[in-house]
Amino acid sequence: MTATSFDPTSLLPDELLERFRERAAVHDRENTFPDEDLADLKAAGYLAILVPAELGGGGLGLAEASVLQQRLAGAAPATALAVNMHLVWTGVAKVMADRGVDALRFVQEGAVAGEVFAFGISEAGNDLVLFGSDTDAAPHADGSYAFTGTKIFTSLAPVWTKLGLHGLDTTSEDAPKLVYAFVDRTDAVVTRDDWNTLGMRATQSRTTELHGVVAPADRVVRRIDPGPNPDPIVFGIFSVFELLLASVYTGIARRALDLAVATAAARTSKRTGKAYSQDPDIRWRVADMALEYDALPPQLEALSRDVDGLVDHGARWFSLLAGVKHRAVTSAKRIVDDAVLVAGGSSYFSRSELSRLSRDVVAGLFHPSDPESAHSTVATAWLGRLES
Repeated sequence: MTATSFDPTSLLPDELLERFRERAAVHDRENTFPDEDLADLKAAGYLAILVPAELGGGGLGLAEASVLQQRLAGAAPATALAVNMHLVWTGVAKVMADRGVDALRFVQEGAVAGEVFAFGISEAGNDLVLFGSDTDAAPHADGSYAFTGTKIFTSLAPVWTKLGLHGLDTTSEDAPKLVYAFVDRTDAVVTRDDWNTLGMRATQSRTTELHGVVAPADRVVRRIDPGPNPDPIVFGIFSVFELLLASVYTGIARRALDLAVATAAARTSKRTGKAYSQDPDIRWRVADMALEYDALPPQLEALSRDVDGLVDHGARWFSLLAGVKHRAVTSAKRIVDDAVLVAGGSSYFSRSELSRLSRDVVAGLFHPSDPESAHSTVATAWLGRLES
């Protein structure tokens, strides 16, 4: 499949999404990983949608992947969020290759071969995120690195086969250097069974302990200075992560809006004898939800196509990307909250899909860029840096 022949229903047909939706309630209730969803997505070639066609992948761009992730999230938000982390690495490989850096070809080839890549960047208390790490990256004479530290929120924890991560090299002659690399699942990696959360339960984003796990030299893909850095891997991770993350929460927003519309048509007022869809207050609320939702897909498409098309927004890139993620998450939360009000008391029961969406959507507030970071980034873009 190529971007020019892109049809989201060919990869994610309605009947498949309905199966995902049915399973989502079970995995949320039982706090389990959606193995069947992942198997179905693998069979559809979904894990390689961002890999070039000449390498055996789907040949799609970020704009098409965004649409697919919105569609998947509307059925199973946690499945979409988990798969997002694999797609981030294949997306980074594409962004870098498009800019002449072919360091992640093995990620593209691995995705086609069935490897599942996880995202090992987040660390407790590390608000530097891509600009620093508390994980120790110890260099070996052969160019390999041993990583020791703890990563949190490692989605796909039960199933990943390759972990992309970063750590800080403090001992080399040119230290400090942030080291980006990929490791296999070995005895030096311990996955805690500690994922018991409010929402997004099926992601199984467990804590990962690294006890000297070694990335061979040919899987050490970048050594860069800590702090803000123009290196393509930083732009690649930030752009793909923010856009695909925003896509998931935009998909949640759309599903909540659809549920509100269906509920308003199905409920009848005892006072008027008419459907709630005829109630002026309900109509205003649903219209308000739609007005907010309608702004999100075009923003995602425009920015995704700009990344695909190598458009240079210069220093504004990071504020644009942080901004679209922030808007998607906060808008999705408001839309879900309003959908709950339209649906009424039935949505308060845990069996309700809206009840689950109201819990899942909260997770968006914790992903980078969080509200504080997004506002700081945008303020700097418009007002300049704070004076010291």
